[in-house]
Amino acid sequence: RVATGECLRLFEGHLGLVSSVAFSPDGTQVVTASLDETAKIWRTHAGDTLRTLRGHGDEVCSAVFSPDGSLVLTASVDRTARVWSAATGEVLSTLSGHGDDVCSAVFSPDGAQALTASDDTTARLWRLGTGECLRVFAGHGGVVTSAMFSPDGWQVITASRDHTAKLWCAATGECMSTLEGHEDQVSSAVFAPDLVVALE
Repeated sequence: RVATGECLRLFEGHLGLVSSVAFSPDGTQVVTASLDETAKIWRTHAGDTLRTLRGHGDEVCSAVFSPDGSLVLTASVDRTARVWSAATGEVLSTLSGHGDDVCSAVFSPDGAQALTASDDTTARLWRLGTGECLRVFAGHGGVVTSAMFSPDGWQVITASRDHTAKLWCAATGECMSTLEGHEDQVSSAVFAPDLVVALE
């Protein structure tokens, strides 16, 4: 509980370190990613496992729900991202093309596309219905640690171990600006009203 710091629920069942946690849009479910090569969907209030998402061939780095809560998107060290049915746990598509670990994966605001960040120094934009890679955002000189959409979906912000963040046009893949000044790797970058926040 945020107000008191009280632990309300313990989600137990993974066999390795838990690398990410995210709520469903309605807050009734939680999805976790783990180094045990799985993701799990849990009921928030009961703390029990609804589904275990198996299929990745290596550690799972992140897992998130789609904006409508019907899908789960995972990113893995096996160099792929996967789209799953949240209701059945079935793999609906595998996003393949990165040349190294996929660090993170997120849905576009409309839920029609996915954005991945990779150790191969690029981010990629994918069409979910077909698994087609629509755009490669190339230009960083190091691992891309995160990639996020702007609230309207028209821009992308990436963070990198090359000590910079970059702002891109989602429609063309053009780099619009490079945010410099950090003295160490940039671990994440997000949009806020009228500004971008980048964190070391």
